[in-house]
Amino acid sequence: MSPSPRILVLDRPITARELEGLLGNPFDDMVKFVVDLDRRLVAFGGELHADAEAILLDMESRQDALWGGNYHPQRDDAACIEYTSLINIRPTQGNRSIEVQDQALRGRIRTLVLERVGREGAQQP
Repeated sequence: MSPSPRILVLDRPITARELEGLLGNPFDDMVKFVVDLDRRLVAFGGELHADAEAILLDMESRQDALWGGNYHPQRDDAACIEYTSLINIRPTQGNRSIEVQDQALRGRIRTLVLERVGREGAQQP
């Protein structure tokens, strides 16, 4: 049995070396993430968004503040984030899809992820 892919929970920008270490483990071209919008944390890595979600919940994050997606470092700023994850299915919060539907919520996720990966396009909260 192979070891579980590593997940880093960060309240600061990820270093280039840390990000590089997550690529290929298990995905070559992207890194899964789960954000905690209340606490401004991002859990990067892992095979399933649910794994990162579980870590954040163990760290006392609130379920309704957690949203998942995928970060593609090789893509341009406009296309580097996908807002899709099974953990995003939240009918009680108005999100009935794996994709985050609310544009304002997408903007908050985008800003936090881009701040953590040190990319242009991140706005100050």
